[in-house]
Amino acid sequence: MSFPPCPECKSEYVYQDQNQLICPECGHEWNPEQAVIDDDAVIVKDANGAQLNEGDKATVIKDLKIKGSSQVIKIGTKVLIRRIQDSKDHQLDCKVDGAGEMMVTAKFVKKS
Repeated sequence: MSFPPCPECKSEYVYQDQNQLICPECGHEWNPEQAVIDDDAVIVKDANGAQLNEGDKATVIKDLKIKGSSQVIKIGTKVLIRRIQDSKDHQLDCKVDGAGEMMVTAKFVKKS
C-alpha cells in the first residue's frame, strides 16, 4: 500500500493510524481525505470579514479618491473582482462601475 509523501517535510516514510496519516520524521498528522489547502493562495477579507474570491461582486463602503485625478468613487458603487494579489496597499484588481479598471484595497469593500 502506497501513501502520499508528507506535506510538511516530503518524507516518504508515512504510515496510517486509523483514518490519519502520520510522518515519523516530523510528526505531522493529517487526514488524506480532507482537501489540501494551498499555502501559496492569498486570502483576502472584506470590511465585514467575508472572504473575497476572484469573480465576486462587491460594493464600495466609503467614498474613495482616485489617485492623480479629481474623480471620486462614491459609496455604494459596484465592483467586479477580477484578480486578487498579495500586496500591502491594494489587494483587489477590479472593474469599477463608471471608473474602469483599477486596484482597490479590500478593507473598503463589502461582498454583495
